Amino acid sequence: MPPPFPSLWCLDAAVTYLNHGSFGACPAAVLAAQSALRDELEREPVEFLAVRLQDRLHAARAELAAFVGADPADLAFVNNATSGVSAVLRSLEFRPGDELLTTNHTYAACRKALDYVAGRSGARVVVATVPFPIGGEDEVVDAVLAGVSPRTRLALLDHVTSPTALVFPLARLVAELRARGVETLVDGAHAPGMVPLALAALGAAYYTGNAHKWLCAPKGAAFLYARRDRQDGLHALTISHGFGRGFQAEFDWAGTDDPTAWLCIPEAIRYLGALLPGGWPELMARNHALALAARDLVGRELGLAPAAPAAMVGSMASLPLPAPAPGAPAARLEPEQLGAWFRARGVRTWLYPQPLPLVRLSAQLYNDLGQYQALARLLREALGGG
Repeated sequence: MPPPFPSLWCLDAAVTYLNHGSFGACPAAVLAAQSALRDELEREPVEFLAVRLQDRLHAARAELAAFVGADPADLAFVNNATSGVSAVLRSLEFRPGDELLTTNHTYAACRKALDYVAGRSGARVVVATVPFPIGGEDEVVDAVLAGVSPRTRLALLDHVTSPTALVFPLARLVAELRARGVETLVDGAHAPGMVPLALAALGAAYYTGNAHKWLCAPKGAAFLYARRDRQDGLHALTISHGFGRGFQAEFDWAGTDDPTAWLCIPEAIRYLGALLPGGWPELMARNHALALAARDLVGRELGLAPAAPAAMVGSMASLPLPAPAPGAPAARLEPEQLGAWFRARGVRTWLYPQPLPLVRLSAQLYNDLGQYQALARLLREALGGG
C-alpha cells in the first residue's frame, strides 16, 4: 500500500499538482502550528510581538542555521528570496562603469532588480550565456568566468535556476569568482530542502533562500545569509526601529507584520524530516530520483532527450518542447491560456515560453510517476501529436 503522503497536504484532490516549484505547498500539520501561533498572537499582541518574539526568532534562527550550515548570527529572516536579493542590491553602492554579472537563466524578478540598481547608478548588467540543453557543469563555469572583467563588482547567480531547473556548480563558481576579486550574491530560492546546504563553507558574500518552497514552510518564510564581513551597510528594504542596531535587528523588525511563517520554519524542518526513515537526505534523494524518472518518462513519450546531466538536476527537471502542430492548443493559445487548458483537464503544470518553450517537472513527496504519465498524454494532445 503506498504511503499516504498526498493526504498530508491540503492540495485539491481533483487536481494533479505538478508545480510545487512555483510556490511550494505547506502540509496541514505545519499550517495547524501556524494557526496556533496566530491565535496566540491575537489573544495578546503586545506579549507576542513586544515581549516574546525576539527570543522566538533567535530559537527559530538557530534551528534554521543548523539545517543550512551557517552561524545563526549570519542569518536574518525575510519574506521571500526576491526580497533578499533586492535588499542586498539596494544596500550596495555602484558607480558608472561598474559591471554586475549574471546569467541568462536568472529569475526574471531578480534580473529586474539588477536592471533597476544599474539604471540608477550608471552600472552595466553583463549577462553570461549558459547553454540549455547543457552537457555539464564546465559549461556554466566557463560561461560565467568569461563574463568577468576588471570592472565586475558583483555576480548574481542562481543556485537552482527557475525556468531551466539546473543545479549550478555553486561552490566552484563562488571560489573562482573570489579568486578574481568578485563577490557573489546567490539566489537560492529553490535550494533549501532540495539540495544540501553548507553556507559557511560555501563562502558566498550573500545567499538568500525560500523556506516556503522545498522546506514546505508557510508562505512568507525565507532567509538572507550575509558573510560576517559583509553585514555592515546591509539594510532591510524597510527602514524601521532596528536601523543602526545591526544586521539582524534591522531585518527582524520592519514594522508590524505576521512573523508566524518564520517561527514555523523549525516545525517544517522537523515534520518533513520525519516522514521518511532516512530523514532529509532520503527525502531529497527520493525527490531527485522521481524528478529524473518523470523527465525520462515524459521525454520518451514525446521523443525528447534529457536536457542536462543527472548531477545538475535536483527536485525539478525541465525539457524543451518541440514546435506544436498548426492549430494545436499549444500553437493557438497564449501561455496563460495554455496553463488554464491543462488546469481544466485536471493537471497543474508549469510551462515557460521564452526563449524556448519548456515544461518544468516538479517532484515532491505527494507526487507519483503515474501523474507524469497523465501529463505526458496531455502534452501530446496540446502539441498536436496525438
